Amino acid sequence: MGLTHVGHSEIRSFAVDKVNLPVEKASKYREQAKGLQDRLQNYLDDHEDFSLRRMVLSGSLAKGTALKSLNDIDVGCYITGVDESTDTTDLINFLVEKLGKAYPNFSQDQITPQTYCVTVSFKGSGLDVDIVPILYNGDPQWKGKLVSQRDGTLLDTSVPMHLQFIKKRKSEHKIHFAQVVRLVKFWIKQRKLEDEDFRFKSFMAELILAKLADDGCDFTDYPEALQSFFSYVASSNLKEVIAFSDYYSIDRIPKCDDRVKVFDPVNSENNAAKRYGFLEAQKIIDAAIDAGDAIDAAMYATTKEKTIYYWQKVFGPTFSA
Repeated sequence: MGLTHVGHSEIRSFAVDKVNLPVEKASKYREQAKGLQDRLQNYLDDHEDFSLRRMVLSGSLAKGTALKSLNDIDVGCYITGVDESTDTTDLINFLVEKLGKAYPNFSQDQITPQTYCVTVSFKGSGLDVDIVPILYNGDPQWKGKLVSQRDGTLLDTSVPMHLQFIKKRKSEHKIHFAQVVRLVKFWIKQRKLEDEDFRFKSFMAELILAKLADDGCDFTDYPEALQSFFSYVASSNLKEVIAFSDYYSIDRIPKCDDRVKVFDPVNSENNAAKRYGFLEAQKIIDAAIDAGDAIDAAMYATTKEKTIYYWQKVFGPTFSA
């Protein structure tokens, strides 16, 4: 049967070869990000009144869920002394100015303002670091106001708390939780290549997998874990409320009419799926059904050729075993 040809070990090998960011490259990127942080800290030591307080690596590189295709990383930049009513453009320009003073050796084209962040470019490695401003007022858990890339509004957040949330699931499902997250993100990437209208944020996928982890899903067998993810998306019809009690009581979740409800584990007011309507949800559900059917077919295929054919329906033409 198909598991004879492609099982856990073959999916793991595919992940190492085609999906995961190599360890050496991840280390290099982290070193570059740390270099930015150290340089800022040295500047802050000499300028106590400076309004940049901390830079924290965030996103997939910090979580350990980055894909091989990663070429930019996210850093949260905590800023004090800025009014919440400040226009987003003014805030970004303010950050460009301050970063320019903190890093005087950077050329002008290495610190570039974007709509909701500032991109710092490393010319040698080609790595881009997106520095996202977070308005900070001294909270000990590093809670602050993030400029949302969704619409420019301010959202309560904490980068360290988000990282701790993922770290907890990773510690309970060592190696495997992060790997299944990467495999699902790779699947999402393939769907986007096939359909430019397909939308499925990595953050949403992570939170669905975190829910499955909390519910006792076994991540040690990758075909089974993937099937559990696709089955959940299909069977739930994305109508279940997904929320977590790590940092707040579930009863704080507001009632809303949003089609999909996947709440930020740090901010009970933030539905990460707020902008996903019926069409977007149905595309995700249909894609999950197709992927689940393909895995079922692969498991019962009688030849290796057929098995690989079905797995390529999930992971695209680069899949091999």
